[in-house]
Amino acid sequence: MAIDCSEDKRERRRLRAIHLLLCGGSFELTQAHSRVSERALEIWIARFNETGIDGLTYRPIQGRPRSVSKQTVEEVILPLVEEPALADQTHWTVTKLVGWLEEEKDLEIAYSTLVRYLHEHDYKLKIPRPVPEPPNVEVWEDQREAFAGELLEMIEDKSCDLFFGDEAGFEGDPRPRRKWAKRGERITQGYFGRHVRQNVIGAVAPRTGKLVSLIVPHCNSDVFQVFLDTMAEEVPPVPGRHCKLVLDNASWHKVKSLNWHHIEPVYLPPYSPDFNPIERLWQHLKSHYLAGFITKSGEELTEKLIDSIQTMMREPNLIRSVCNTHSE
Repeated sequence: MAIDCSEDKRERRRLRAIHLLLCGGSFELTQAHSRVSERALEIWIARFNETGIDGLTYRPIQGRPRSVSKQTVEEVILPLVEEPALADQTHWTVTKLVGWLEEEKDLEIAYSTLVRYLHEHDYKLKIPRPVPEPPNVEVWEDQREAFAGELLEMIEDKSCDLFFGDEAGFEGDPRPRRKWAKRGERITQGYFGRHVRQNVIGAVAPRTGKLVSLIVPHCNSDVFQVFLDTMAEEVPPVPGRHCKLVLDNASWHKVKSLNWHHIEPVYLPPYSPDFNPIERLWQHLKSHYLAGFITKSGEELTEKLIDSIQTMMREPNLIRSVCNTHSE
């Protein structure tokens, strides 16, 4: 009965061994049947003789206590990872951080342990995206802070239909993306070496997941005007509501002759693509819909883009999730 009720394989193994002995099986037969060492079987018998079935219950080993407390990891190590400048450093390797913690904080922690702690807090190695440095950092930071306040007001204004717009380029020979493969297996991705490219202009409303998009051969003020005309039709004026479109400072976004219809432009601070959630949408489009797609035909690339964008448009909740911006 105890064997049938046990949910642990190791516990059932011990109980079967004792049961076999109680049924008259020899020590040698029980050892061979259980596939354990002589010493292990002797320990099982001793435990059963001392405490009965309870002595054979499997108890998970708790392991050694953490070498560094969770509080220390969160209050000391993670801030250093986020800001190496706190330790007069420009960047960390795990080896470098382990050595610094031992020398400066008297914290002895193994390389593998520190890596595990970082993984527990969702840290992983990433390659930084290069962005140009602003000429005057202090002025730039003031501009970003002022815009953040303005953006928050627009988000909290429930009568405002807030869109974020941008252009993106898509190539027939895209950059290879990471993919799963067996260890030691050499994986390749072909390319044609031809300059096949299409451009997309789009505007997304993260609050609703609505996306307006056009595939265009290039970007200039005339093409952008066509997009504004399209957006004005897709997002018609509604009494009591107003529509704003957040854009970067591209020259064709600021041409005085543009007809904005009922749309009010709002311009991002310089060097601030992180304020624009449509950037994440373009990355999602490239990594989830066009990864591994290679073509030397502009028409094929256009058809693939149309199909991919239309698929996204049918899933506004996905768009909202990908953008996951300040509007939530």
